[in-house]
Amino acid sequence: MRRSILATVAAAGLTVVLALALGVSVLATDLVPARAAGRPVAGTVGSADGTTPDHAAGEVLDAARSALGLGPGADAGPGAGLAAGELPRPRRTAAPRPDATLALRDLFRALPDLGADDRRAAQRLLARPTEGAGDPQGDGYLVPAKRTCRNHICMHWVTSTADAPPSRAWVDTNLDLMNKVWRTEVRRLGYRAPVSDRGRGGSDALDVYLKELGSRGLYGYCVPEERAPGEKWLASGYCVLDNDFAQAQYGAPPRQSLRVTAAHEFFHAVQFAYDYGEDPWLMEATATWMEERVADDVNDNRQYLPYGQLGSPGRPLDRFDAQGFNQYGNWVFFEYLGHRFGNGVVRSIWTRAGAYPGSGHQYSTTAVKGVLRKYGGFASVYRSFVAANVFPARTYEEGDAWSGAPATQTWRLSKAEPRHRADLRINHLASRNVVVRPDPGLKDGRWRLRVVIDGPGDRTDPRAALVIRTEHGVVRRAVRLDPDGRARTAVGLDSRNVRSVTVALVNASTRFSCWHRTTWSCQGRARDDGARFTVRTVLRRNG
Repeated sequence: MRRSILATVAAAGLTVVLALALGVSVLATDLVPARAAGRPVAGTVGSADGTTPDHAAGEVLDAARSALGLGPGADAGPGAGLAAGELPRPRRTAAPRPDATLALRDLFRALPDLGADDRRAAQRLLARPTEGAGDPQGDGYLVPAKRTCRNHICMHWVTSTADAPPSRAWVDTNLDLMNKVWRTEVRRLGYRAPVSDRGRGGSDALDVYLKELGSRGLYGYCVPEERAPGEKWLASGYCVLDNDFAQAQYGAPPRQSLRVTAAHEFFHAVQFAYDYGEDPWLMEATATWMEERVADDVNDNRQYLPYGQLGSPGRPLDRFDAQGFNQYGNWVFFEYLGHRFGNGVVRSIWTRAGAYPGSGHQYSTTAVKGVLRKYGGFASVYRSFVAANVFPARTYEEGDAWSGAPATQTWRLSKAEPRHRADLRINHLASRNVVVRPDPGLKDGRWRLRVVIDGPGDRTDPRAALVIRTEHGVVRRAVRLDPDGRARTAVGLDSRNVRSVTVALVNASTRFSCWHRTTWSCQGRARDDGARFTVRTVLRRNG
């Protein structure tokens, strides 16, 4: 799903509500891969820092109905839970709501473990809009729907009520675009096609429903609906898109909003054909990355960059936060991989993460590591990613429009202040930057900057790099740490040529103790969080 920057507060609220009511792991939890031994049947909601609050189960579905706008005790009709879906853009001020695609994915995942009454209520929440005409408090169509199909897609819509699209031409625009998205993601990029629903919407095609969503702060969503025969973690599904993407509601031309939403949500339907229970940071980051493959000129996903590792490098790459946006901002990691190794590298990651015969049956971080092994290893690639983010214009095709990764500390070295030191704590899959600038008076080629690093031992995969900005460009230089995590290096600091030297300190650890119901990879606890790095800089003059 795609979330708005302004829509944050209520997002976590509904996540917790669904978890309390149904006992399922929703949104804030990194879900466990399908194949691993000891995989919990259902988790609990974790906080943004990876802890797991002790919530008391109860309240059945009343709290969920209230959060969905149906009121306490109201009968949650077909599709009602879907109101908890796509959120408006930063330009919009609607009440915030959480991610429908992943919340309903988790609800679907928990169905076998629910009691009879809760299961019936959950099934109503998961129902298609065409199943809701008879429910006065539900979210289904209130009048009979029409259907038009072409190639791989069937569009469903109504001709009256608030759910009606503006014209039949707009229906055809949606149909054409969804087929184009299919061709791009499945044929050109080579991903698995969505699992067939075996005629549930009237044919084997993927069903897409047009509904009025903008007034409730929604873009669209895709819902897993039925497990593939003989496959526990593959599922068919259907999608719902706003009926007109009116610019007054979304703050952008309708076709632009449609293109990025279609690209993102269709990729969720593709993901259901790999493993619908995969870690949600991977699902959301790659779905947001897919927007660039389908609608490169729209650039709507730039709104999330300040919250991912480009703008917030100290937040772990695999962090999934129901109240935040880092998982969307981290599409830039996959953009970096595609830039260096080709777009097929992301498909390879999903192949390793898949739960179908012949796939890798691995959880997210392990899948990424496995693919990057032939490119020098994850830790080295991740260090290069961190260094590239200091000056993104030097790496990314659109990087000149992005702000570089910020510094934790910035020092100016001079004859009067020739030394600085910092003791930093860095969590797993995160980094910190220290920027050193020469005083303008250091106009002599003999001035040198000595950098001394003392990090954790090599079993935790510490890394470091220097990013040197000169009058003529940018130089990136890896710093080799010894087995104890220590290094000494030097670089010229003549102010006539050197503008800055960034010391990038990296905790590339991927060590987890899994199945603890946290928000990280494999519901695990990161074993190397809070790793201590000390960096000292000393100004020296040779000769």
